[in-house]
Amino acid sequence: MSNQDKPLAVRLRPQNLDDIVGQAHVLGHGKILRRAIQSKMISSIMLSGPAGCGKTSLGFIVAKELGADFEYINAAFSSVASVKKILFASRKKLKVDNKKTALFIDEIHRFNKLQQESLVPDTEVGNIVLIGATIYNPHYYLIPSLISRSVIAKFNPLSKEEIITLLKKALKDKEKGLGNYSLEITNKALEYIAICANGDARSALGALEMGVLSTPINKGGLIVFNLEVAKECIQKKSFYDKKDSYHYDTISAFIKSLRGSSIDSALYWLAKMLKSGEDPRFIARRLVILASEDIGNANPFALVLATSCFKAVEFIGLPEARLILAQTVIYLASSPKSNSAYLAIENATKDLENQETKEVPAHIKTHSKDYIYPHDFGGCVKQEYGASKRYYFPKEIGEEKKIKDFLDTLKKA
Repeated sequence: MSNQDKPLAVRLRPQNLDDIVGQAHVLGHGKILRRAIQSKMISSIMLSGPAGCGKTSLGFIVAKELGADFEYINAAFSSVASVKKILFASRKKLKVDNKKTALFIDEIHRFNKLQQESLVPDTEVGNIVLIGATIYNPHYYLIPSLISRSVIAKFNPLSKEEIITLLKKALKDKEKGLGNYSLEITNKALEYIAICANGDARSALGALEMGVLSTPINKGGLIVFNLEVAKECIQKKSFYDKKDSYHYDTISAFIKSLRGSSIDSALYWLAKMLKSGEDPRFIARRLVILASEDIGNANPFALVLATSCFKAVEFIGLPEARLILAQTVIYLASSPKSNSAYLAIENATKDLENQETKEVPAHIKTHSKDYIYPHDFGGCVKQEYGASKRYYFPKEIGEEKKIKDFLDTLKKA
């Protein structure tokens, strides 16, 4: 396959560290990953991050910087036998030609423990330079013996500005890019592609190439690449995979926005979760928990509404369920907050776990004749009920203030 027959993203793959757009937090001058590569004293790198952010490109550059041969495999389609074959060949090459092999394993999280362990001996003695790539947190999916021998770097999605920089570079490059085409492209088209690519350079460059190659030349001899063409060439993507760390980060941001009474932020994260395909029942369940954990008796109706929301979401389903979720989110975010019920049960549970278990006092056991009936004394009477310390401390917030006032009245009485 000639170079021009390869996809645009492959043709424009960066050739050195200075060519890379983005990832300045780990590849900028003086940063740890750049220093490790340039020192040539590196045995293993584990890269995490979403698709199209430059992980594979860095693998090629590492091999080039080290003067090593590059071997690429995808863990989804590779066995222990195929890995061992590469390792055997790399040992022979190192012994005969004194040349290392940079082994790039895409989706390395798909390797099981045994497959991962097969990589450790050659990595440890320096027979290979191992470069693993995954969309997940490597600390959760890789064995400790690989993690401890690796430089760990998290790649971020490219920003809109970084994507536009790459697109403009592709449009100017006459050797590997699209610079030889008579092209008129609008800024709105570039921005649309950059936004919809959602940080994925490969997707953005693919959309640009498709638009240029598929758009007819007008009477003036130009390819007019406008917003309408851009919309035809790229589809808006899901913002994250429900299995990756972004799923947990997003629900965390959602809950913390609600807890912090930031209505607009909570709605933004809600929209992002729904757009990414989250199960609306999962979101509704979290709202029920928050209504009790973070609002509690400051607004007891919050739990009633959240529970109704969950039932309604189950009954209605998407797309209308998003309205029910939005209504509930606005109410919960704007409710007064109290975690006193949460703290109370937490402290009582700790005492139960760390102290000697108490027996039920005799006078409040079943059918006890010594039990004093509170309703005979106006609804409250002083007697031992079992707890030797106080767990619940109501706050002077919302409806909970009424509970505090009531308890203070009982104490005085």
